[in-house]
Amino acid sequence: MPARSAAANYVGQTTTYSLPDVVCFAHLHWDFVWQRPQHLMSRFAQQGRVFYVEDAFYHDNDEVQPHIEIKERPHGLKVVVAHLPDRLRHDAPAADAAQQALLQQFFQEQNLTNYLFWYYTPMALGKSGGFAPSLTVYDCMDELANFKFAPPELREREQELFRKADLVFTGGHTLYEAKRQQHPDAHPFPSSIDKDHFGQARQPLPDPADQAGIAHPRIGFFGVVDERLDIELLGQLAEAHAEWQFVIIGPIVKIDPATLPQSSNIHYLGGKDYQELPTYLAGWDVATLLFADNESTRFISPTKTPEYLAAGRPVVSTPIRDVVRPYGELNLVQIAATADEFGQAIATALTQTQDADWRQRTDRYLATISWDQTWQQMVDLMQQRIEAK
Repeated sequence: MPARSAAANYVGQTTTYSLPDVVCFAHLHWDFVWQRPQHLMSRFAQQGRVFYVEDAFYHDNDEVQPHIEIKERPHGLKVVVAHLPDRLRHDAPAADAAQQALLQQFFQEQNLTNYLFWYYTPMALGKSGGFAPSLTVYDCMDELANFKFAPPELREREQELFRKADLVFTGGHTLYEAKRQQHPDAHPFPSSIDKDHFGQARQPLPDPADQAGIAHPRIGFFGVVDERLDIELLGQLAEAHAEWQFVIIGPIVKIDPATLPQSSNIHYLGGKDYQELPTYLAGWDVATLLFADNESTRFISPTKTPEYLAAGRPVVSTPIRDVVRPYGELNLVQIAATADEFGQAIATALTQTQDADWRQRTDRYLATISWDQTWQQMVDLMQQRIEAK
């Protein structure tokens, strides 16, 4: 398949580029939570072919023959899932070999001859050997080795990926400072936003049924509920401020739901579709980033920070480095380390929507970032590397 050409706009400029087909290897399911991979890959898919390769699905029996399932998604993006028998579940080399064989057959069927590899997880190296991509990109969105249940060999695999990668992108500045020591062509691309989508929350929207009965003031959080959430802080805030209602949106993963604080003013509403989020945000009074201070949060750059602000919600966050810099330093987001400080910051935030200066400064900053700009800047770097090769 020939490289595709298109023109795209950002910051008032026009750039013409051509790129091969994109084959993305990800540890995140496409249909799980809409975040960085979905934002970027959906933009690539509007220009040409994108194949999003998820982790294999293991069946509970050995009768299943290895095969590939294709799921069609908007803009023609194809989600690629290998189905494997149970006997390969705990035999990583054999599972990798089976997936590699499936992918080689799939590449032939799809006439995939000119393609680039885009990695979100170094663990995908095992199934993606034996191919000849015209460009290899590692979009390091998190320090995965610090996450709960991370494979012990992940750090070693990452070093191998650094050797293969032509370009390394990072999900934030703190992560960039760590990774630039390990690759000569690393570039920071912090979390960005779809302003139009979240900006809907600045207008009155119908309150979703499961939120409509919750009293105000509402203090909200959305995101994956896992080891990064400071459940102790949440419990302390709920106990100290019975007058506030805490709305927690997101799937619960990797932690026991029984460990979550239970109180009449904490409402766990479960995971929601990306399209639904503005309707929930519109009904909040303050948005929060209730992140714990641990290894899993050391390098994160939460996408929800600019999303909350685009929705017009005042924000209070624990001192996550990529929130402090720039949002805290620009006095757009309040930073609080303890439950007492967090409570005081929420009290201040409840009056912040009346602060015209804060809103104007927030909007000036938001005007400088977008997923369209991030995507186009990445494309420019990729085009340069392909031309240089």
